[in-house]
Amino acid sequence: VQLQASGGGLVQAGGSLRLSCAASGRPFSMYAMGWFRQAPGKEREFVAGISRIGGSTSYTDSVKGRFTISRDNAKATVYLQMNSLKPEDTADYYCAAALAFRATTVLETAQEYGFWGQGTLVTVSS
Repeated sequence: VQLQASGGGLVQAGGSLRLSCAASGRPFSMYAMGWFRQAPGKEREFVAGISRIGGSTSYTDSVKGRFTISRDNAKATVYLQMNSLKPEDTADYYCAAALAFRATTVLETAQEYGFWGQGTLVTVSS
């Protein structure tokens, strides 16, 4: 599967952005999806994950209540709605895909994902 992320940009603290990740290739519904981010000088970290059909989600603690992951399997796209953005959310954001046999599987570690999109930069100014 090929992944194309978009939607990053510059936003003031407290603002919102919506990232999109469009997939092509195998049927999108076969994949659990995730968003990760990497800030300068830091390791890549898990942000949010969603199961194949969207019934299960997971978030890192720092974004709970502010970010929402969702997917539209008909459009082969996964989204990350980011509200109440903070300067510490500044990073390159990456979408990732992993074949999942169970419909409820949500994956939270980078090693579990086999397919990655290019990063989209989110910059939050104070």
